Amino acid sequence: MSVKSPRFTVLELLNKMDNGAYSNLVLDSVLEGRSFSDRDKSFISRLFYGVLERRLTLEYVISAYSNKPLHNLDTSIVNILKIGLYQLLYMDSVPDNAAVNESVVLAKQSGKSSASGFVNAVLRNFIRDGKKIKFPENKTESLSIEYSCDPELTQKLVSEYSYDLAEDLLMSSVTPHKTYLRVNNLKIKADDLVKRFIDSDVSAEICDVTDNCITVENLGGIEKNALFLQGLFHVQDLSSQLCCKVLDPQPGETVVDICAAPGGKTFTFTEMMNNNGRVIACDLHKNRVKLIENGAERLGISIIEAFQNDAKIFSEKIPVADKVLCDVPCSGFGVIRSKPEIKYTALQDIKRLPEIQYEILSTASKYVKQGGELVYSTCTLNRDENDGVIDRFLAEHSDFEPVNILENFKNVSQGYKATIFPKHFDCEGFFISKIRKVGI
Repeated sequence: MSVKSPRFTVLELLNKMDNGAYSNLVLDSVLEGRSFSDRDKSFISRLFYGVLERRLTLEYVISAYSNKPLHNLDTSIVNILKIGLYQLLYMDSVPDNAAVNESVVLAKQSGKSSASGFVNAVLRNFIRDGKKIKFPENKTESLSIEYSCDPELTQKLVSEYSYDLAEDLLMSSVTPHKTYLRVNNLKIKADDLVKRFIDSDVSAEICDVTDNCITVENLGGIEKNALFLQGLFHVQDLSSQLCCKVLDPQPGETVVDICAAPGGKTFTFTEMMNNNGRVIACDLHKNRVKLIENGAERLGISIIEAFQNDAKIFSEKIPVADKVLCDVPCSGFGVIRSKPEIKYTALQDIKRLPEIQYEILSTASKYVKQGGELVYSTCTLNRDENDGVIDRFLAEHSDFEPVNILENFKNVSQGYKATIFPKHFDCEGFFISKIRKVGI
């Protein structure tokens, strides 16, 4: 049995994505199940994610050079062309001839020999024209094509914020970014962890935006990292860590994380509490509750009580708390650089989310004690899911008042709300709001 080449593996992965798979799951399953060198794994990951990140850009080029409409082309051939074009446009380490020749080979290997000449012609004509893309004159349309984002979503971001902020978010989706870690202060100090990383040839430095946060480069496989296995850190983007900073849990308090899995925020504010108090962490799915339990065990955290719960339905099992985190399921438009396929979400598909989020928030508010506080957060930059939900809640619940947050960060703070874009801290997009129960 012949070993499949890295490029053929990427083609298989892209074909699976066309059938509705999740990028991280299909990639992990292939990399774990086949014997590739580290170099090949890196090539596969970059090419696979790169094609996903630039899907609309690549399709735009194909349409410009094909004598047939895109929808009339075989999906495998379209994916082969995307693989070839991505190498031509964005991978300087791959010679043009190699990108073309290997794409022709892919067509033959996948049983599409009759289309190999077509693949060769499209790619070589693109090279002959200097590999230049003629973008639309309309600025918003051009933004959509250049950074490969659904046109409706692009227009929504521009109209709700600004062209510059929309470009910042979309540019970040195709730009290498930092990896942020939350230091487990129960076991080690940030300075010491940085030193341990440097001693193991991993670039690391302190992040001065919030406590016990560091950035790393060339970390490699997290699951096999010795420092990770020792429970000295967990991976958590800076914006998510700022959300925990806003919640501000104190030692001895009772805290509820109503939509907790996989547990990153739960772990952070438990560490902020010095593992002293009571933390309730819930999730709708039993297998995701297990992720919280496993993470807590690795980190040496003992005060987390994790169990399955439907956040929309009030539960007597959940106690009245000093602090409640309501980090609701959302469209995820803030984290498109980690999950590029989100850029292609149709707005129609997320219309019901604000109502679900409002229902979860209303239920979560019942767990807040008098004088207690609740943080509502999402990893999206859709105002309907953010400002719309929290402002509606305050209008309909006179027993809650807004609380000003992140006052030292005037660039993101809007009183009781904060909207974080990548440009602010070189992190993912996020929304945070804080309210307090005051009674009637």
